[in-house]
Amino acid sequence: MTASPPKPAVTAREARQVAEAAREQDWRGPSFAKELFLGRFRLDLIHPHPVPGDDAVRRGEQFLAKLRDFCEDEVDSARIEREARIPDETVTRLRELGAFGMKIDTRYGGLGLTQVYYNKALALVGSANPAIGALLSAHQSIGVPQPLKLFGTQEQRDRYLPRCARGDISAFLLTEPDVGSDPARLATAAVPDGEDYVLDGVKLWTTNGVVADLLVVMARVPAGEGHPGGITAFVVEADSEGITVEHRNAFMGLRGIENGVTRFHGVRVPAANRIGPEGAGLKIALTTLNTGRLSLPAMCVGAGKWCLKIAREWSGAREQWGRPVGRHEAVGGKIAFIAATTFALEAVVDLSSQLADDHRNDIRIEAALAKLYGSEMAWRMADDLVQIRGGRGFETAESLAARGERAVPAEQLLRDLRINRIFEGSTEIMHLLIAREAVDAHLSVAGDLIDPDTSLQDKARAGARAGGFYARWLPKLVTGPGQLPTSYAAFHPTGHADLAGHLRYVERTSRRLARSVFYGMSRWQGRLETKQGFLGRIVDIGAELFAMSAACVRAEHLRQRGDHGREAYQLADAFCRQARVRADELFGRLWTNADASDRTLVAAVLDGSHTWLEHGIVDPSGDGPWIADATPGPTAGPDRHRPVP
Repeated sequence: MTASPPKPAVTAREARQVAEAAREQDWRGPSFAKELFLGRFRLDLIHPHPVPGDDAVRRGEQFLAKLRDFCEDEVDSARIEREARIPDETVTRLRELGAFGMKIDTRYGGLGLTQVYYNKALALVGSANPAIGALLSAHQSIGVPQPLKLFGTQEQRDRYLPRCARGDISAFLLTEPDVGSDPARLATAAVPDGEDYVLDGVKLWTTNGVVADLLVVMARVPAGEGHPGGITAFVVEADSEGITVEHRNAFMGLRGIENGVTRFHGVRVPAANRIGPEGAGLKIALTTLNTGRLSLPAMCVGAGKWCLKIAREWSGAREQWGRPVGRHEAVGGKIAFIAATTFALEAVVDLSSQLADDHRNDIRIEAALAKLYGSEMAWRMADDLVQIRGGRGFETAESLAARGERAVPAEQLLRDLRINRIFEGSTEIMHLLIAREAVDAHLSVAGDLIDPDTSLQDKARAGARAGGFYARWLPKLVTGPGQLPTSYAAFHPTGHADLAGHLRYVERTSRRLARSVFYGMSRWQGRLETKQGFLGRIVDIGAELFAMSAACVRAEHLRQRGDHGREAYQLADAFCRQARVRADELFGRLWTNADASDRTLVAAVLDGSHTWLEHGIVDPSGDGPWIADATPGPTAGPDRHRPVP
């Protein structure tokens, strides 16, 4: 077996320092989710539900109508799945519709849609085929348009945004064969040479990279005279000399995505193509993802709506033991979960998107929670749909059609959704990212107390600072409006389900959550960052509380608008009851769990003490290194770059 290439020597502390330096240090506005983790239920930050302006609605609805016609009449999802490729004519029609410029301002030739309508469009087109949603999302949410909108120069915007709006496809290249969520190990180099930088390295999992015209590339600039260096972002022409798409990757799902391996060998990039200053690349990437992450849960909303439609129709048509299967409690419970969760997830995405459009709140935690919650819940909904469909859920749509039944691609949806728990930050990484933001207030006042490298003098100052903060903060966690039976009475109108009680639960539970974070910090201090099980449960509780809040606010908004208000209240009530069960279970597992014994066991497994348990099988895996060789140099194979004409 070929040996894996040597890994860059990066300590855990160095990796944390790189990640911490890339964080947005300041809060640009209030954050409902941040306050929630601090035990402060700021309902005023999300209620009344913010709404888009009339012009935004008009333009958004007009585009959605055209996009719906296109999806219904021209998208052949079965063909995309069968051929593992989006047909060129489909991409051409998307260009003609302006779909590649949904988020680009009209002055650059884009449609200028709001985040709300951009996400509605992704939910719609993603329901037709998720690979199309991934194509458009990767292009606009993390590709060239968004970082240039936030950090580009006017010259860069004038040069590239009109191209992106017309349909020049863009891709985002950060990941490398040995670099995932730990960017401190980034190996692709951008060496200054006169007025240019010279790029060398290999990028993996480049969504849109196979067909891209423009690339956003993250590369490490070495420090030197006149160059502070660090991880830096560049716009790169995909047809530049020295760029080779070496491989088009194939996956269990999303078979139509153009995702590959891209090699850079002596690629010259003008300094004018650098986005922001040297060393700002990771900050640009993370800031871009603040709203970019909302595209993924938007498509999860579309998946939930489709799951609900199929579950409802099938469960009414299929009969067992004298009744439709949906009338049996075991199946009905799954339908109730799908319906309630779809309502709540749409509430989370719409609320977060409108807050992003209004620019009045800092939504970095809200967007991250939406991504985390949406990807996990959509997967569960699709899994339940497969179970409801039984053997037909496991059978492919093509096979169903061949024997004369409706071609329902439930198993395809399950495969397509699985990547969402990994894309743009795995569930495990999202737990840590959100947890870091959730404890930011604590670390800002008490961080030096738990930092082993802090001097005694600095620890003393930090102790005084922390003492004042906690003397003011802790007493506020004892009591609140959630203990008053009349609180939030507006959420219990006559003839509707009682959502006021659920909001009181959120208020009480947010204080309980904040106390739990404090107890964890007090117990483990600097070791808290290693308690990933604890932190993950803290974040998951916060996600449930955020979703409950969004669901209640959306239900009241729909009621006041006269838009299925009674039904919305029923959905929100059912969701909150389900979410409360999950949250209470997570609280119990904060302190009663198997984390310690699991750590002991995994150490023994990794040390080889239990290889005897693996006896009695054969391993069908092929030979080869666990991680492909990414040594810089010229390519050894053909270029598989396939720009769509």
